[in-house]
Amino acid sequence: MKIGTFEISDKSAVFIIAELSANHNGSLETALETIKAAKRAGADAIKLQTYTADTMTIDSDLDDFIIKGTVWEGQNLYKLYQEAYTPWEWHEALFKEAADQGLICFSSPFDISAVDFLEKLNVPAYKIASFEITDIPLIEYVASKKKPIILSTGIATIEDINLALETCRNAGNNDLVLLKCTSSYPAPIEEANMRMVSDFAQKFGVLTGLSDHTIGSTAPVVATCFGAKVIEKHFILDRSIGGPDATFSMNEEEFTLMVKSVREAEKAIGAVNYDLTEKQIAGKRFSRSLYVVENIKKGEALSEKNVKSIRPGYGLHPKHYNEIIGKTVNHDLEKGTRLSFDYID
Repeated sequence: MKIGTFEISDKSAVFIIAELSANHNGSLETALETIKAAKRAGADAIKLQTYTADTMTIDSDLDDFIIKGTVWEGQNLYKLYQEAYTPWEWHEALFKEAADQGLICFSSPFDISAVDFLEKLNVPAYKIASFEITDIPLIEYVASKKKPIILSTGIATIEDINLALETCRNAGNNDLVLLKCTSSYPAPIEEANMRMVSDFAQKFGVLTGLSDHTIGSTAPVVATCFGAKVIEKHFILDRSIGGPDATFSMNEEEFTLMVKSVREAEKAIGAVNYDLTEKQIAGKRFSRSLYVVENIKKGEALSEKNVKSIRPGYGLHPKHYNEIIGKTVNHDLEKGTRLSFDYID
């Protein structure tokens, strides 16, 4: 599966996405600078969100439309989306800046009009946000564009996941990535459940990853060890600028450290290989082997007193110890001599 110039597969490097979300704080200049910072921090891609308040909800002050139990407690849905949305007229400039920086740029559409808009920008992939995984008409329309789809699962039951994937596949789209996500902002680390990253791959037959709202780099590193091929993290120039997503977003220094940690985790995972490296072979000199530990005259018997398994590892393998005890030697052997079958009758 390919997103832009990045090949994503079981054997590829992790595709690391910096999520811009609302972290432009209403400023195009801030958005452009954030893209540049994401490149410096080591991201492979920058992701936008394409919606307006009117495509997300309605302007109502009824209780149903007041947010409860999140970092946005007490806010009106419509007003939150008015504050947080990325103006559509910015998108072309943001896509261009990303291209200039060598970053892949794509977006999460939240309705069909957003998909149509993004198609005009030749978006290379689509992200289905956690809260949209049950919007089957939207998923069906996105899938019809035959571009890779990354789906977050923050509020999804197993039935929701199966239906979303089935919808994509029925539309002839099999370029799918399923992201483990905890839809809490920020998400408690004890609710990360990173084992599900590998379980997703086994259960659903897709590439997997993490859309992370925890604080810090621990969850992305653990996800990598469980086979994640996509990591998405909210990114901000400076949390002090504020904004709806600031509290659970990484700044440049933190994101850089996360990228470094993920890349080191990839190297540490390695492969199943029982062949020794040159360094490991050289290190065998510090293993134990059989040495003469007291002077022995020709014709004397080897015993527990004059032969021991000690470091270094240049003598006979210790597995021969019981075999050679009691046998006589055919040379005078000095203390410190590597024991060899050549010296034993």
